[in-house]
Parts: sequence; structure tokens; C-alpha cells
Amino acid sequence: MPTALITGITGQDGSYLAELLLAKGYKVFGVVRRSSTTPYERIAHLVDKIELVSADLLDQTSLTDALGDTQPDEIYNLAAQSFVQTSWTQPVLTGEFTALGVTRMLEAMRKAAPKARFYQASSSEMYGKVQETPQREETSFYPRSPYGVAKAYGHWITVNYRESFGLYAVSGILFNHESPRRGTEFVTRKVTDAVARIKLGLAGEVRLGNLDARRDWGYAGDYVDAMWRMLQQPSPDDYVIGTGETWTVEQLVERAFACVGLDWRQFTKQDAKFFRPAEVDLLVADPRKAREKLGWTPTVNFDELVKMMVEADLTRHTGA
Repeated sequence: MPTALITGITGQDGSYLAELLLAKGYKVFGVVRRSSTTPYERIAHLVDKIELVSADLLDQTSLTDALGDTQPDEIYNLAAQSFVQTSWTQPVLTGEFTALGVTRMLEAMRKAAPKARFYQASSSEMYGKVQETPQREETSFYPRSPYGVAKAYGHWITVNYRESFGLYAVSGILFNHESPRRGTEFVTRKVTDAVARIKLGLAGEVRLGNLDARRDWGYAGDYVDAMWRMLQQPSPDDYVIGTGETWTVEQLVERAFACVGLDWRQFTKQDAKFFRPAEVDLLVADPRKAREKLGWTPTVNFDELVKMMVEADLTRHTGA
């Protein structure tokens, strides 16, 4: 039975990845931080099938101990301060978790589990002010937020440990991927949750920032499959994961309201406080390498994703 250790297992991607690995017969360990509360909502249905290990990306010793005790075959580093907007108000903490946390994980692996295979969650936000369109593995990074800068550090330190120490370490440069498990602070889930509440008479409007920003949105359940495929390759390499299609926030809003038969213009307001200090206008992936080398293609399209999320939020608010 292969074993995997997942940081960020309580998040959107971590929960989908744990489901995938369990279905493939893995023993799954999940790293969780010590806390007086247990925010395990996304993995509540999995807690009796996985083993939780206490460690913290800010604490080197705990990570080394966690890897030494579990001796995983595969390590998936998904934990981070992952909300771009927060990275401007908490830039140092974002750097500690999202940048230096990767170094601590790689150091722990080097010392306690050097034969394991390591996956780092890189981000399309590293491209920021894009230098070419679409964005591929060779496209230069130009991050436009403390989050994007931290992710770029995490990406390059992974490359550095691979080349310096011969570790099997890869990065997946994932474009935006969403699901009903996405946090409500992210624009996709903010929109679908608001649509459900407006339809049910629980809210009157949704306030958003830049409606012209374009993103490549896919389904998180598809993207964790790509993570797994990366660690099954003969040699480590980095891959862009996305759909290759781009949509505006306005198109997202229009389709979400259309799911419940409402006109988005009547309920959507722009609010300056939701604009970024430095905007990322356009992100769209060139996923050819993943398609050709990993055999990976997305199974859920944009309209299906939006419908899935709206219906899940309607169900949640009605208790159906």
C-alpha cells in the first residue's frame, strides 16, 4: 500500500486529493496545525479513513518529525496562505507560509524522507503581469501580489532542491480551480453563494471588484488528478495545468445568475474595496505539455462548473 502525506488536507484541494488517493488504495496522512478548534468540514466524511498528523509549516522540527514518523512515498505540499487579497494585509505571514514553508518542507524531506516524491502547489498568479499569452512552463514570471511573489519563491526553491540534492520534486503551476468546497472569500464561490442567497430571498445584492478580469477556471477535482499524475512520471518535471479557456468575472456572474433565472445586472454592484492594488488582468493556460506527457485533460467545463457550484449552494442554504 503506497503512503501519501498531504499538507493543507483540510482545504479544497486537500480534500479532493485525499478522496482520489484513498480510491487508489493509498494510506493517507494529513498534516494539521494544533488548534483549539477543528475546522475539518471538508474532510468530515474522511476522518475515519485517514490519519491526521500534527505539524506546522512555521515549525521545522514538527515537519521533520512528521515525515520521519510517516515515511510517505509521496508528499503533496498544498498548505499556504492562499487568498491573494489577504496577502497585501498580511504580506510577512504570507511569505512565511507560502514561501519559506516550502523550504521547510523540502528540508524535512531531505533529512527524513529523501526517497519520497514531492509535489509543490505553484500558481498561475506567478505570471501576474503576463509576458506572453497563453502562459506555458517557459513563460517568465511577473507576480503582482505578495502571494504571487511567495509562490514564485516556492516554485524556484523546489527546482533548486531538485537540482541541488537530486530530490524527486515537482511543481504544478495550477490555474484557477474551483468547486463547491471553495472558500466563500474567493470570487467564484462568493458569486455562487450570493446567487443562492439572492434567489432564496436571503440577500439583495453582491458586491464585486474588477468585472473585466479574465481567468482560466477549472474544476478542482480534475486538478488533483493532475497532481497525482505528475508524481507517477519516470523523472520529475513541472507542468502548467489549466483548461486553455478564459472567461471574465462578468461572464461568471452572468452565468451564475442565469442558473436561477435572474438578471445579474439587477443584483451586482462594483465596489472599489474589492479591486486589487495591482491587478492581474488576464490568465490563460497552455496545457499542452500536461496533455501530451501526463495524458491529462479536464472533464468539467466552465458552464458545468458554475452550475455545480450554484446548485450546491442552493442545497446548502435550503438544507435539502
